[in-house]
Amino acid sequence: MEKELLGVGSRVKHAAFGEGVVTRLHLAAYEVCFMQYGLKNVGKEAPNWEIVEAIEADSSVTFSEAEKSLARVLRAWLDTSEIIPIHEKWRGGKLIMEAGETNLQGKELPIETFFHKIVMVRDRIRVMEQKINASKLQDDEKIDLQQYITKIYGSLTTFNVLFKEKEDYFTGEKTK
Repeated sequence: MEKELLGVGSRVKHAAFGEGVVTRLHLAAYEVCFMQYGLKNVGKEAPNWEIVEAIEADSSVTFSEAEKSLARVLRAWLDTSEIIPIHEKWRGGKLIMEAGETNLQGKELPIETFFHKIVMVRDRIRVMEQKINASKLQDDEKIDLQQYITKIYGSLTTFNVLFKEKEDYFTGEKTK
């Protein structure tokens, strides 16, 4: 039985490397970009994977098309590309940090810069959460780690005042 030839943009789930996207075809191998392991060459003869979404092989696929396909897949898997607006009252403002010791200089930075860093922290926590949920950990270990993530979110609720939309707020453990 002849194996199906995958085209650029095909999504796969490899037994050892996890989820990935075919980015290039070689004579005897696929070049695949894996979420956790980067680019790897995988032999066409006996790839140890499940095909998630097959794209028909076409020798006329351009690098630009492959790049667009990879970006689409990464957006779907990571969900980190959403734009979170800062509340209008903080736009153009600055964060001023004054040292407790008078001989030390304080620091000022645009509030938008600080807000961007807070949003990046949240996005990275979400990615970590997804990786934990997709891991081979036991359910009780996943629950234990999820509780720590919930506590991290709770520690960050102070920064909710910066967000324009309530659905973007950090939420932590609910008190009973």
